[in-house]
Amino acid sequence: MPLNVAGTGIVCGLLLCISTVFLFAIVEAEDPYRFFNWNVTYGDIYPLGVRQRGILINGQFPGPDIHSVTNDNLIINVYNSLDEPFLLSWNGIQNRRNSYEDGVYGTTCPIPPGRNFTYILQVKDQIGSFYYFPSLAFHKAAGGFGGIRILSRPRIPVPFPDPSGDYTVLIGDWYKSNHTDLKAHLDNGKKLPFPDGILINGRGPNGYALTVEQGKTYRLRISNVGLQNSLNFRIQNHKMKLVEVEGTHTLQTTYSSLDVHVGQSYSVLFTADQPGQDYYIVVSSRFTDNVTTTTGVLHYSNSAGPVSGPPPGGPTIQIDWSLNQARSIRTNLTASGPRPNPQGSYHYGMINTTRTIIFASSAGQVNGKQRYAVNSVSFVPQDTPLKLADYFKIPGVFKENSISDRPYGGGIYLDTSVLTVNYREFVEIVFQNNENIVQSWHLDGYSFFVVGMDGGQWTSASKDQYNLRDAVARCTTQVYPMSWTAIYVPLDNVGMWNIRTEFWARQYLGQQLYLRVFTTSTSLRDEYPIPKNAITCGKAAGRRTRPL
Repeated sequence: MPLNVAGTGIVCGLLLCISTVFLFAIVEAEDPYRFFNWNVTYGDIYPLGVRQRGILINGQFPGPDIHSVTNDNLIINVYNSLDEPFLLSWNGIQNRRNSYEDGVYGTTCPIPPGRNFTYILQVKDQIGSFYYFPSLAFHKAAGGFGGIRILSRPRIPVPFPDPSGDYTVLIGDWYKSNHTDLKAHLDNGKKLPFPDGILINGRGPNGYALTVEQGKTYRLRISNVGLQNSLNFRIQNHKMKLVEVEGTHTLQTTYSSLDVHVGQSYSVLFTADQPGQDYYIVVSSRFTDNVTTTTGVLHYSNSAGPVSGPPPGGPTIQIDWSLNQARSIRTNLTASGPRPNPQGSYHYGMINTTRTIIFASSAGQVNGKQRYAVNSVSFVPQDTPLKLADYFKIPGVFKENSISDRPYGGGIYLDTSVLTVNYREFVEIVFQNNENIVQSWHLDGYSFFVVGMDGGQWTSASKDQYNLRDAVARCTTQVYPMSWTAIYVPLDNVGMWNIRTEFWARQYLGQQLYLRVFTTSTSLRDEYPIPKNAITCGKAAGRRTRPL
């Protein structure tokens, strides 16, 4: 907005006026800051009726929501009151030019017990629904997760009216065992057992309730923060209109139930348009021999009675049903995203890919213990975050291209897998699933276009069925059994970025790698320097970051 100097009634010299305008421009350009102080502690929780040692943030399980607006700076001071190192990561937050703040062990040193670390994040050019979670030592099985919402700036149009309420709904499978016991189980080379139940916002069967007023419309931001199970979400007698997926406004398709795979986030609208009474909110496991179900309650403020009868059933093992639903989720090309230009103004389908990368998952035994791998490499973390080793040029921590960009069919072996790719390349990544389970894959630092998915082996002929017009852009995608999923990624974010399965036991036992997006440029326009407050550890211990 131009500054009307004449309207101030002040006569000033030309130099002073220019200085004043420049000062106002700086103030105008500064994005807002939001400050959070979090204390991470252990505490007793009873989500499935037995006492467990949970991870609380400011005494809350799940942790507090982060509410923000596009381009906000989030200053999150995390004090670790646990008896072991701790890190938080931000599922879907892109941390533009700043992978140091990603909060996974490949990028960030853990916060030691009794110490704090202040994350400095900016939700640059992002909107949508995401979540945070603890990334180390199987802490995710104890809690420490919470919702993140990024609202559009006031002048950016949103393709639906403001809802009467906006709620975070965190769903996920859950175990009665403490996370330390589950971790020990995996450390002993065993597979993770079947979960004991499902939680809705940290509560077991009929523990979660949502009160609504008849005739009003509400938004639910649903994230699957569980450890391994795809889940189906539904509300008895109510339809849901999908409006946003991990930062992308979608075509507003109506569903009676919605599959939410591990690590994924969806926003839906529903209208309280039924007779005034209580209704079931139902979450059930998908693609499992034994279907696990939990319920919450949708309570009308003028309710004439409680829920009655059995909860409505949903899909169970049907793959085609889920695949067809996934293909129906597409981008609203005319809606604005974080900027006023339409989402469809970026014509990803007209850009030639410079490289095709194929990642194939596998499971097997190494030295008599269960391991999981990508292109036969089962990831082993080092004592030094890879990003710090890269920045300080510390040898012996990782080797470039220690994982192939294609599967070669050999047996599983252990290594610290890093694949180097060039900044500003436009690449195609294919996730090939040769196992009989649904998988879920996530890429930190990016939003990618899910251009295709189908059964069988991917070949170059598979490109003929790609959606090159309105594929949804997101950060987590499912891959169906004995199937493939293809994504397009513009590599516009320099850094060291985690590609991982969201099946947390598989991630813990090696099914992950790091994508090193590299440039020779040292310009701040391409990548920020290491944060001044960065913790150093391992071979980087004692290294200086930057002068204050």
